[in-house]
Amino acid sequence: MKGFLKYLGVILLLLGVVCLVVYKYALPENALLVSGLALEVIGILAYILINKKLN
Repeated sequence: MKGFLKYLGVILLLLGVVCLVVYKYALPENALLVSGLALEVIGILAYILINKKLN
């Protein structure tokens, strides 16, 4: 479980990037921009905080 938890922030960052790519090429809706931004910010914070606690 710790192995998955270590990469949770990176997974959230990648999901944010996927939302932004879908916005750019397929479906230009503002909800995708907001969700992409939220996933990016949460992913960065999760990566920092989780790796601080695990180390």
